[in-house]
Order: sequence, then structure tokens, then C-alpha cells
Amino acid sequence: MPISAANRLRKLLESPEILVIPGVYDCLSAKLVEQVGFEVAATSGFGIAASTLGLPDYGFLSATEMFYSVGRIAQSISLPLIADLDTGYGNALNVMRTVRDAVQLGLAGVILEDQESPKKCGHFENKRVISETEHANKIRAAVEARADSCLVVIARTDARAPLGLEAAICRGKEYIKAGADVLFVEAPQSKDELQKIAAAFPNVPLVANIVEGGKTPQLSASELQEMGFKIVFFPLSGLLAVTKTMTACLSQLKAEGTTANFPDFIKFQEFQELIGVPKYLQLEKQFAVTETNDE
Repeated sequence: MPISAANRLRKLLESPEILVIPGVYDCLSAKLVEQVGFEVAATSGFGIAASTLGLPDYGFLSATEMFYSVGRIAQSISLPLIADLDTGYGNALNVMRTVRDAVQLGLAGVILEDQESPKKCGHFENKRVISETEHANKIRAAVEARADSCLVVIARTDARAPLGLEAAICRGKEYIKAGADVLFVEAPQSKDELQKIAAAFPNVPLVANIVEGGKTPQLSASELQEMGFKIVFFPLSGLLAVTKTMTACLSQLKAEGTTANFPDFIKFQEFQELIGVPKYLQLEKQFAVTETNDE
């Protein structure tokens, strides 16, 4: 029997190396992450909101919309997929349904944060958080709802901005007691703060979240591993790079009426291979109907 995505993620968490996990926002970005050779992918709520709604990460995505995107992404790759599921879309009972849906989709892990709903991107201003007790209970509900699926529950706290680092660390300890497998303290603002987080949780798998231009210093994976972090997310790297490249391409097309001299295209043949055209051409031949004369 094949090992589940959740169990594959758990095995990777036991390895000595830090997990470098890019953010994905659609099936194509997920396929590129897999092709390049990463071991895990993670959906970006910021990226999905931008790509599917054209809106900022301000809690506009419904649970149905999020799962529609996340489910298709999970089906498009063979990598374990971690899903950013915001606040869990309600109270502890809503979290239980959210987690059961995540298990049915075959997700490897979920991120649940303690912001008030509607939430915001973790690197935006004016965030607000629910009580420590309420989110700890939501984590307990998530652990119960996953049953024997081994789904990895990642507890995220956004308390650093509104309440300070010490409050965020205290919340993290309660979320681990509640049963979270991994702790994610969002948006520490200096290397010293990252070191304090690592020192406070010497035996807990920790997440660092590197957003280019965000509040957390842009340290390398090796630097973060040395501090004691187990996972480093780069949630927006692909989205920001694609946006810049596409803008340059379209700007040239608008100015010159041609893309003949644009330098950054992938070859059409390579793109066909990425999305599986040769495989489907073969299947088309295999199941083609051969015309016969039945008269």
C-alpha cells in the first residue's frame, strides 16, 4: 500500500535537513516546483487570492473557493502538499469540517492561524488575533478531526505584531500543548527575534516564513537551519517573479507590437512536456477509434 502524503511529510520532518518549501498558487506553479526537484509544496493563500480573485489576502476567499483551488493543485502533483487554510473558516466546529475536507483531498498538512476573521496576510499591518484559549481549542479540534490520517497540523500565531514577541511565544507553547505538530510564529522582525523563537522551542519543528520585502529578514535556509528551524516557506517567490516577467513581456508587446526579441520565454516544446502533452498524445493514439467497413 503506498505511503500517504501526510506520512511522507512526517518522514521528511524527521530528517536532519531543513525543508525548503516554495509557495504555489495554481497547478502550473505546483508542477514547476515538482519539476525543479523540491520535496514538498505549500499553497499560498496570498497567491490564490491574487490569482483566482485578483484581490489581496484580506480574507476574501471562502472555504469552498480555497478547497477548489487546493484540491486541483493536490491532484496535479505527486509531492506532499501543505495547505494554508487561514483561520479554518470559523470556530472549532468549522475547523473540524475543514480538516476532514483536507484529509479527503489527500493533503499532507494544514496551516491554521489565530487571526480574527476576516484575516490578512501575515506581513500586512493592523492584524488582530483571537484569544489564545480559543485558538488552542481550534488546534485540539483539528487534531481530533484528522483521526488516524496523520495529517500534519501546523499552528500559526500572528500575535507578534499586535501583542509582541513574548506573547507570540507564549501562544506557541499553548498550541503545541494542544497537539500541533509544527509551530509557525509569523513575521518576526529581526534575526534576534528568530533566534529567540528557536531558543524557546528546542524540540519543536519550527517554521520560518520568508517574504521578499516582508517583515522577516531574508536569511538563507542554511542560516535558519543553524538556528534550529525545520521548515522555511518562500510563499511568494514564484508569484512575484512571474508577475515581473509577465509585466515585462506585455510591456514589450504593447510598445513594439511583437515579442520576437523578448529573451525570457520557455520553449513551446518544453512547456508541452511540462503539462504532459506527449503522454496524452500517446493515450489518444492508444484509444483512437479505427474506422472499419461493417457493410
